[in-house]
Amino acid sequence: MPDKTDSRKTRPLSAERGAGRIARNRMRIAWMYYVEGLTQNEIADRLGIGRVTVVRNINEAIKQREVKIWIEGDVSECFELEGELKKAFGFKDAVVVPEPDQPENVMKSIGVAAGMYVSDTLEDNMTVGVGWGATLYESLATLAPRALENLQVISLLGGIVQARKFNPAEFAWQFARIMGADCYLFQAPAVVDSPETREALIERCGLKDIFRRAERLDLAILSVGTMAPSSTAFRFNLISDEERAELLRLGAVGDMLFNFYDRDGKLVDHPVNRRIMSLPIAQLRGVPTRVIASGGNDKVDCLLGAIRLADCNVLITNEATARELLLRKA
Repeated sequence: MPDKTDSRKTRPLSAERGAGRIARNRMRIAWMYYVEGLTQNEIADRLGIGRVTVVRNINEAIKQREVKIWIEGDVSECFELEGELKKAFGFKDAVVVPEPDQPENVMKSIGVAAGMYVSDTLEDNMTVGVGWGATLYESLATLAPRALENLQVISLLGGIVQARKFNPAEFAWQFARIMGADCYLFQAPAVVDSPETREALIERCGLKDIFRRAERLDLAILSVGTMAPSSTAFRFNLISDEERAELLRLGAVGDMLFNFYDRDGKLVDHPVNRRIMSLPIAQLRGVPTRVIASGGNDKVDCLLGAIRLADCNVLITNEATARELLLRKA
């Protein structure tokens, strides 16, 4: 009979070999796609696998940082727009990404640029506050791990109990994991039932530590949401349809950390703004570097208000949105 003890001892080694084989296959597929220039269908035919498997392996290779992408080319128009944005809005920095062929890829393009910008900006002993949302989630693909000392990441907004695809509130944790940073999560729902509940959670449930740590923020990375039903605040039913209608009547054009504001960058006077578990906007305005990463045809009014609300001094957006912002600013 086989020795059961020996069998158990070999299982971890077997699993390790299996993981190594999977990684090698993934890198082989990525090499064929990016270096040899084969199409996904050609790779599938050559390896005798399905195209879906090829796509999944390519995406995983990027996610695991086995593939890094550099972009070179003539982006002089984007550079010109960056200069115009800095002059018009008083930004200390601006990043404008080329307009993607497919409008639905705007969010991903901006997220990729945000990851690159943040990677270049981070330094030792920094405390970084992060919001969450689909655009910021895309930035994880290009965050470059670096050997930084005493880097702290703080979530600026509570989370959601249930999400169909992914929980965007995990952004802070994923960000910290990639950068090897300490992470402090805002352990509360993004929206609570009353101002009294909000106060009780802060005073009695340990959230005061988050606010104290946030007083030392060096950098805040944020995105903004529109008032469309598909926006994060409404898609996850955190704000009711009735409340959405009321916010619209009051002139709300978007939200930052679920704080709803108008085009002039003023918080609207609605009870929902007193039930949000987030860093107060007034405190956010005191952070030395306040980055907003967002764009798209539907977000121009939303961005104009957000820039004023947070007194944003770094903007990451796309070409078309940059042009429209400059037109409306004038």
